[in-house]
Amino acid sequence: MKEYYVYIITNKFRTTFYVGVSNDLNNRISQHNNHDGSIFTSKYNLTDLIYFEVFNEINQAIIREKQLKNWKKEWKLNLIKSTNPNLETLKLF
Repeated sequence: MKEYYVYIITNKFRTTFYVGVSNDLNNRISQHNNHDGSIFTSKYNLTDLIYFEVFNEINQAIIREKQLKNWKKEWKLNLIKSTNPNLETLKLF
């Protein structure tokens, strides 16, 4: 069964957030780290993975991504802190 990920990355100061979706989270984070991700993530040096969710269907992941993109920054921070209270960079598998 294929897995899809909705993820949030940030910069080292934790001031700007980017919400994305991918079916290969390891590869996608590597792209962001190499500045091969989006123009936005490269411009603001967003490379640190601090949150992700796993889905079995791409449609569910896309709906969640759009939902999170429309959230206020404070809401995103509260969500992230619910599983990552210190906003630490997550290590992937």
